[in-house]
Amino acid sequence: MKSSPTIEYYADVASDAGADFAVYPEIFTTQLMSFLEERSPSLAVQRITEYTEDYISLFTDLAVKYNVNIIGGSHFVEEEGKIYNIAYLFRRDGTIEKQYKLHITPNERKWWGISRGDEVRVFDTDCGKIAIQICYDIEFPELARIATEKGAKIIFTPFCTEDRQGYLRVRYCAQARAVENQVYTVISGTVGNLPQTENMDIQYAQSAIFAPSDFEFARDGIFGECNPNIEMVVIGDVDLEILRRQRQDGTVRQLKDRRHDIYRIHYKK
Repeated sequence: MKSSPTIEYYADVASDAGADFAVYPEIFTTQLMSFLEERSPSLAVQRITEYTEDYISLFTDLAVKYNVNIIGGSHFVEEEGKIYNIAYLFRRDGTIEKQYKLHITPNERKWWGISRGDEVRVFDTDCGKIAIQICYDIEFPELARIATEKGAKIIFTPFCTEDRQGYLRVRYCAQARAVENQVYTVISGTVGNLPQTENMDIQYAQSAIFAPSDFEFARDGIFGECNPNIEMVVIGDVDLEILRRQRQDGTVRQLKDRRHDIYRIHYKK
């Protein structure tokens, strides 16, 4: 992984575009399974965790070299005998943060034995506060509301889905979270196939950048989107000042108009 030209290429593209963030897909390091002579999915995942130090070193170097904050998709990591699906934030100043996946799909439990994280985190960056909600997590509206209440203005969602139905769950929920919380959401997914890899053989995605649906934002609430199921890059400009104004004076004001007198989300952390 230290010398992967494909991974570095996308960091270079983001840098050339003057991007503040580059987002890679969920568990994209499972591509390594195609090179491992291990047919058992659970044992293959165990092997993937052995590359964690290389993964962290690679993206730390890329974030600094290309001066871009990188959400490094997610990677399977072993900690105290358990395997977690963790998304890392690699800041361009060389510092690192991580967000554990909180909701584990039946597939992840059955094939890989993935364990759950237990904290909704919001991270400071040089472009404001952000959150990372991995794939299935964006389908739970409470998490985005908690992140928004903690100050997040952008929610990044690395995802991995094998069919259009799964992809649309992620997409529709990300768009809903943008509307409900008056935040920007970004989804980045895996495309292509790994024919010889058990449980990772097919992929479907269309990465995109979403905004709340109001007059000052992009038409249809979509800042940009890739062509379906084709490997490519989508670039879009999001304006946090417009977000601030719309929260105060927009056509609708979901955050200001909440009825705290009759309901409230209680976060136990």
